[in-house]
Amino acid sequence: MTTSVSPPRTTAEAPAAGHRMPFWVNQRLGLLVLVIALGVLFGVLRPAFLDQRLVLFPLLRDVATLTVVALAQMVALSVGHMNLAVGRMAAFGAMFAGVGYDKLHLPMQAGLLLCLAAGAVIGAVTGWLIARTGGSSFVVTLAMDFALLGLVSLTYSALTEDAAFTTRPAGIDALRSYSLADLCLGPVCGSPAIPQLAQFTVLAMLGLGVLYGCTRIGRELLLTGANPAAAELSGIPTGRRVLLAHTLSGLLAALAGFMAAAGTGTFRASIGDDFMLPSFLGAVLGGTLLTGGVVSVLGTLLGTALVGVIRKGLDLLGVGLESLNIYLGCILLLALSADRIRTVVSYRKVVRST
Repeated sequence: MTTSVSPPRTTAEAPAAGHRMPFWVNQRLGLLVLVIALGVLFGVLRPAFLDQRLVLFPLLRDVATLTVVALAQMVALSVGHMNLAVGRMAAFGAMFAGVGYDKLHLPMQAGLLLCLAAGAVIGAVTGWLIARTGGSSFVVTLAMDFALLGLVSLTYSALTEDAAFTTRPAGIDALRSYSLADLCLGPVCGSPAIPQLAQFTVLAMLGLGVLYGCTRIGRELLLTGANPAAAELSGIPTGRRVLLAHTLSGLLAALAGFMAAAGTGTFRASIGDDFMLPSFLGAVLGGTLLTGGVVSVLGTLLGTALVGVIRKGLDLLGVGLESLNIYLGCILLLALSADRIRTVVSYRKVVRST
């Protein structure tokens, strides 16, 4: 689902008003084709890429987690802000779950709720600081990132010996190792390699899809991002919408932290260290604007999947970490350029046809 608030058309855009853009310009369709094409290519070059348990299952588990990370960034971008502390918020929320499991012996569901509450609170504090002071989200979230880095590290040092909570409540191993088919049928040999962690991703996507596509609050979030001054003049409480966006961003970041911890089996201080870049890549590749006002929930999933397929495929081809990052950057640049070229060419064809 792509949701946007469009500005008034200019005279130059008027001729295209009565024409539909060609289907091949659709960004989500382009991402889907790229994901499938690259998956087939890597499967041909390295048949091991199609191994269900050894490759596809871990890949889908990583995509599920990083999609939630990208959704956390997407929510902040929807109001024209960014969240540079998304990784530390993930670690902060996961830390509370780890404390709950290791020290309070909470069940898995209670620890998850504690994790989400901690993420929502730290997100709300960040949003309140931005709305109250009028400061840049870049500066405030960067400062929050450093503050949480120190706080999380000190907490783990004080409460653990190896900078990790290793107590695992009942049910968390199933989230890491079993598929959704196993959830319904019990552990079955050859069941589809869709991890149980994906259920959290689906719920997050459905919730955000309803929020931005069907509710007034969602439209007000997008209007705040598209034009804050106009939104304020229209009676939209922009300060509260900024607060809401960052609260949701913190909650989703914490959920991603829990998913990452469940995927590795330990709650450690380093959770979220590599979240910031994927959070922007998934959201922006999926069609979310850095300037606010346009989001795409489904596009975010596809953008994250594209990045995941590229990383896993190049890794199986024996590409080193440094070279992998170079190739990944080039492929992503080509993907962004191709999308822009498709849009420009299509628009020119529509204009010429009028």
